[in-house]
Amino acid sequence: MTHNLRKALGLLRPARRATLLAIPAAAAVAVGVAGCGGNDVPANAVAKVGDSIIKKADFNHWLNAAAKQSQPPPGSGVTKLPTPYPPNYTACVNAQVNAKTKKGDTKTSPADAKKTCQQQYESLKQQVMQFLIQAEWLEQEADKQGVKVTDAAVQKQFQDQKKQSFPKEADYRKFLQGSGMTEQDLLFRVRLNMLTNELRQKIVKGKDTVTDAQISDYYNKNKSRFAQPERRDLLIVLTKTKAKADQAKSELEHGASWKSVAKKYSIDQASKSQGGKLPGVVKGTQEKTFNEAIFSAKKGQLEGPVKTQFGYYVFEVQKITPANQQTLGESKDTIRNLLRSQQEQSALNSFVTDYQRRYTDKTNCAKGFVVQGCKNAPKPKSTGPASGGSPQPMPQSGSSTQK
Repeated sequence: MTHNLRKALGLLRPARRATLLAIPAAAAVAVGVAGCGGNDVPANAVAKVGDSIIKKADFNHWLNAAAKQSQPPPGSGVTKLPTPYPPNYTACVNAQVNAKTKKGDTKTSPADAKKTCQQQYESLKQQVMQFLIQAEWLEQEADKQGVKVTDAAVQKQFQDQKKQSFPKEADYRKFLQGSGMTEQDLLFRVRLNMLTNELRQKIVKGKDTVTDAQISDYYNKNKSRFAQPERRDLLIVLTKTKAKADQAKSELEHGASWKSVAKKYSIDQASKSQGGKLPGVVKGTQEKTFNEAIFSAKKGQLEGPVKTQFGYYVFEVQKITPANQQTLGESKDTIRNLLRSQQEQSALNSFVTDYQRRYTDKTNCAKGFVVQGCKNAPKPKSTGPASGGSPQPMPQSGSSTQK
């Protein structure tokens, strides 16, 4: 099984740490599983979103797939655990209790094994429920907004990804066998990914228009962002003592090359390896005394020794690049792209807030399956999107569900 399709379809993650399912950042707030449940959720379901239900059979299907893909890699020496099904987690517990141990190692007790299996189940349950709920939300929102993708388009994208990642059909079959998923599962994941992209395009449609007045206003308020300060290219030798600096300067005055003198005397390894070159120095980036000497020196004149906290510098300004202010015309394309991106992100953020509120209000989860995103979930200890990006309005690329 190759990495490209895993990445493209979001099917696998590194073992035991990440998840099978792509969970939106805004839904990644840590919460406990609630003990209460929605009274109107049918017995054969784990959740209800409006009039649609998420079947317990589908939950078990994806739980099994998630469990398979959270297994340790071959050769890791860690026992592979069967899918942990409550309440007794029998197969999972037995796998640990009966696992072979090295000489001197203590066997896992049934109580410790059950605790491990329960923790694994709770983690997988959170992932699977978030995934199934978000997928249902996406489907309903796409239907509401008239966003559709054809079966032919889904099949084409899937086949393109499959061909790129699995030149041999046998490798693909082996991947399916180990993943706990069917080809229909993968196709549906691709379909959800395509729906996500289509819906996002609809949300930001028309938000890419930026007027010249907006560009001019932004430029006038942020001129400093489009200015380049003066830069100076230097040749330097840094020594520990003034005596060494004087010797280095003397050799330079008598015609020795900067490369040879830097190699012989300098303790600054970065510039030493470049023959003494220190390019692109901007005012304020060097130690104060050295900075003042650099920007008061004339081009081509040997200077120093200058005493600093790092040692003694002998230097020469080789090139001066004057400060430069980009004009409005030169900055126009950059500003247009920036403002377009800001407008599109603002539209997405507004949609996210409304989208999550609407669908949370219509999502009830069964007892034992309550997670963030359910109307009957407890309030999380922290709010807002998880670190790492803006909240996403729907399952991220590669998400899917079993229908």
